[in-house]
Amino acid sequence: GDISLNLDLSIPCGLIINELVSNPLKYAFTETKKGEIKIKLLEKNDQIHLTVQDNGVGLPKNLDYQNTDSLGLQLVTTLVEQINGKIELENKKGVKFTIIFKKEQ
Repeated sequence: GDISLNLDLSIPCGLIINELVSNPLKYAFTETKKGEIKIKLLEKNDQIHLTVQDNGVGLPKNLDYQNTDSLGLQLVTTLVEQINGKIELENKKGVKFTIIFKKEQ
């Protein structure tokens, strides 16, 4: 379905997507494995669920993605805070980030 976001939400979402797509393109896929990246945007009960998922090698098990030296993940965390959202990570069979935030801020 159609989902419309104002500029205050769409710009941070675009930057989040850019970062969460560029990371697996750089690091997640070996030369023997074809990669797949999925991006989903759903609206549920006045909340937006933005999911970026890949089938790559996954993140290191000991990595705290919210407290890391990775500039990209720091940017994602800061942008999620900017839109008053929360971020969830699933690190199985690749990486799946889900960002949940209110449609109206």
